[in-house]
Amino acid sequence: MSETPEPGPLGNQTSLYDHALRLHRLHPDAALPNDGRPYPVSDAPRRRIRESQDDRRRQGAGAAAILDAFFTRPGAAPRDLTWAFHDVDVPIHFNEHITAAALRADLERVQETGRRLVRNSPDECATIIGLALLASDWDEQDIDLIKHIGLLSGTFGLLAAHALKRRMGGAGALLWLARRTARWGRVYIVEALCEVGGLAARPWLLREAIDGDILNGYYVGAVAKAADVHEAITAPDPDDDLIDHTGRLLSLMADNNGMGQTWKGDHAIRRVLDAHVTHLAHQQPTARRYYTAAYIADRLLKADPALPNLPPDHQAHLLDQYLTILRRLVGRSTRRPRPNRRTFSLVSGDRGSTPSPARVTSKQLPDLRRRRLG
Repeated sequence: MSETPEPGPLGNQTSLYDHALRLHRLHPDAALPNDGRPYPVSDAPRRRIRESQDDRRRQGAGAAAILDAFFTRPGAAPRDLTWAFHDVDVPIHFNEHITAAALRADLERVQETGRRLVRNSPDECATIIGLALLASDWDEQDIDLIKHIGLLSGTFGLLAAHALKRRMGGAGALLWLARRTARWGRVYIVEALCEVGGLAARPWLLREAIDGDILNGYYVGAVAKAADVHEAITAPDPDDDLIDHTGRLLSLMADNNGMGQTWKGDHAIRRVLDAHVTHLAHQQPTARRYYTAAYIADRLLKADPALPNLPPDHQAHLLDQYLTILRRLVGRSTRRPRPNRRTFSLVSGDRGSTPSPARVTSKQLPDLRRRRLG
């Protein structure tokens, strides 16, 4: 006989998995609005236990103790755990204590419990625990279950990414999720995809991974390395999507201090900038390309003269090329691009007396170079 389940809130008992599927049917090719929130059981918010610095090694230990007690009861059913984790810390990432509890138990019971909690639980904490149990295993039949709960990526993306990385065929599910996640969830999924995606993920990483969100900065270096951007952009005839994506990647890396890789940390930055400006010169003018060229030119104006792999004289050479493209883009456009508040701040920034790159004239170039190189 199992113990009486802990009572939970009345009202909507829709599982989070069904909630994710319903939203996915409404938005089949995009991230779920607001990452799927609010969740159905809105009157049972997840309790977050604040732990001191000294207690961090024990994070997840309380949840692991509940699992140990559950797995020692032969007649206990997964539904007994539905509301069992509200008084303990439930981490959303891989946790050694919870994984150890799963490994101490019978594998089939762990799999059954994980699947039922993910598939049927309306509670956020119990669903996280179910996903953590599945993340301790490698069974490929759970891929669909994991990737669909991963659509609620802000909460479940990190564990879903860990679980999919461990499975044969998981890379394809990660690519599927990468196309349907945003914000922090996208960070978790794309980082995992960079590790295991291989050649199948490379076209997407080269053209779509950097979507303009500031959080892209956390994985821009991983994308550049996993996709071999320096090889793709130096090919003779890259397509427009690849060139435009490389421009976004370069713009992000240019001012990415404190988040991830910058120009300073990229050994191939000179080759990539050279190739990008060469290909950009042959593209049709668009407002987006105008702003990309203006932003990179601005970063070159303000770049550290001591950048490794990008000496001052080559910075000046690149600046001249980007400014030439800017004048051409403006001259060939019937309407000059008009920046909105966001793009204006990117292009002009807080540069004091330094003029916007888009407005630099040929007479000003020597003076600007002396300021940069002197």
